[in-house]
Amino acid sequence: MQHISPSTQPVLRVGIMSGNAIDVTLHGTYLCDGTDTTGRIRFTARGMKSVESDCGQCATSIRLIPTGNECKFTLSNVTIGIGFHWQQHENQTFEGMLEIISDGNGQLHAINHIDVESYLLSVVSSEMNANAPEEFLKAHAVISRSWVLAQIHPPLDLDRYSCTDTEEECVRWYDKEAHRLFDVCADDHCQRYQGCTRASTPQVASALKTTRGQVLTFDGALCDARFSKCCGGITERFSTCWQPVDTPYLQVLTDAEQQSQADCSAEHDARRWIMSHPDAFCANPSDEVLASILNNYDRDTPHLYRWSISYTAAQLSDIIRRRSGLDYGRIISLTVLHRGPSGRIDRLEIRGTRLTRIIGKELEIRRTLSESHLYSSAFVAEPHDPDSEGIPTEWTLHGAGWGHGVGLCQTGAAVMATKGYSYDIILSHYFPGTRISTLYR
Repeated sequence: MQHISPSTQPVLRVGIMSGNAIDVTLHGTYLCDGTDTTGRIRFTARGMKSVESDCGQCATSIRLIPTGNECKFTLSNVTIGIGFHWQQHENQTFEGMLEIISDGNGQLHAINHIDVESYLLSVVSSEMNANAPEEFLKAHAVISRSWVLAQIHPPLDLDRYSCTDTEEECVRWYDKEAHRLFDVCADDHCQRYQGCTRASTPQVASALKTTRGQVLTFDGALCDARFSKCCGGITERFSTCWQPVDTPYLQVLTDAEQQSQADCSAEHDARRWIMSHPDAFCANPSDEVLASILNNYDRDTPHLYRWSISYTAAQLSDIIRRRSGLDYGRIISLTVLHRGPSGRIDRLEIRGTRLTRIIGKELEIRRTLSESHLYSSAFVAEPHDPDSEGIPTEWTLHGAGWGHGVGLCQTGAAVMATKGYSYDIILSHYFPGTRISTLYR
């Protein structure tokens, strides 16, 4: 574990968008290679390794440096919710420095250089509604700060673990190793960061001021504090979703007032849990609570705690073929080989008339079995109406939760805040054994 000591707040490199052309509007005067620049600029890839602006600059990277605090820039057609069911496009406005860099493969990347606290002002308002309960906003500020700093100073050496991709199985996870040109991205893969576009509130500003520089630590080391939209009643362990390591503060616990250890890794226990509606903080949030914590595009997903989706046999075969790039033929069976303690599947055998293969971990399973992503991999697959060859003609997936379920449950934490729990109690509920430490003032 890497121990931390107080310092000044870092500046982050946040990857906002990529493409072979990027359109920017500068509000105010920026320095570009020593020249005052403002207004609209288009950047295009020149060859494989260079970026060229319509102002005449050409280099492997071009930096636009603001000359005053009032300067902002707008990026056109930014994709948010990439690959998920709420995917959409926005024009987004940001503060700080903008860097346009070529990745050497003909793609350009727009990278925002921004200090941590300014970054968090947007993250807390983008991840959840900026009018959420203040104690929830404080808790989210601490975990978002902890998580992003852990990406710069990882508490664990995770690079030594590699994914598996053979003819027999594909077991992969999606974490920081996807980003080599910047620290974190601006979308759900990391933390939602939508700049000045996502309106903030005095509550968010107050939550950040109160918790300025505060992070979660365990035994003096910075915590990699994960979170998801709804745990489904039981939090999940790290290794179910990412590299095969675990930490003491990311435990498997019920999301309830009387917290207890839980284990739904056995198939009969998972089925019983998922097909029921046990009480939990995240189980029955009122419409008023959901309206206070979810942004508009998230409210299109009303069923967080328990959900179901049905496919015809042809639909399921087609989705799996397009999403995996492999033709399994007609799907004969979906067999769970391993579940985590929350019931989330991390190894699934797909058996078809043309191909049989094992896939994992949880996000790979979610993206393979859905047009976008399943809400979670905590599901029970039910085949229906077998044909004359015994192959199901319909499938129903019954599921629990939204997201990976590791660490803080955003829905449960918001409900706790409405019940009067303070942010330090909320954090100790989801990250047992941790303490709040001040990294910088």
